[in-house]
Amino acid sequence: MDIAVCGAADVALLDQHIGSLGATSFHARRFARQERGESTYLVAWLDGRPVGHAELRWTGCDAREVRAARPGCLEIGGLGVWPEELRSRGIGTALIRAAEELAVERGITDVGVGVAKDNPRAAVLYARLGYAPLTDYYDRWSYETTDGRLRDWVDHCTFLVKELPSGPLDVK
Repeated sequence: MDIAVCGAADVALLDQHIGSLGATSFHARRFARQERGESTYLVAWLDGRPVGHAELRWTGCDAREVRAARPGCLEIGGLGVWPEELRSRGIGTALIRAAEELAVERGITDVGVGVAKDNPRAAVLYARLGYAPLTDYYDRWSYETTDGRLRDWVDHCTFLVKELPSGPLDVK
């Protein structure tokens, strides 16, 4: 498995193999943020096929509760592994470690991740990787359906934070 920064040609492959809700591709929106310098969109590849992704948002979490509790904290968002049978095989861990390494390279001292209250499996992964609860918040986002209607989504989440070392990470 390889982890690489998303390229323009990768968006169509992500849409093909890891679809997204609505008329506008999540992958295209994340790639556009990367192009504006707001994030780095990482893709996990297995045998030439995308099997996971994570976005390191240099601008941090949008939730005011998180910004108040930890100003300037970066966010790892959009972590996912597909198909489901590939979960619990280290792909998510590799994506998180790659995001952490990018943060350390920029001299960032802490990074966070939001986890939905109804996703205990992800919460266990983040705890195992050293992330600790900071604050609860509601993750709010919208998407346009294929018939042009705007749909709002709200997840009750906990934002978790990890202190990063000042030097290179010991990736195991």
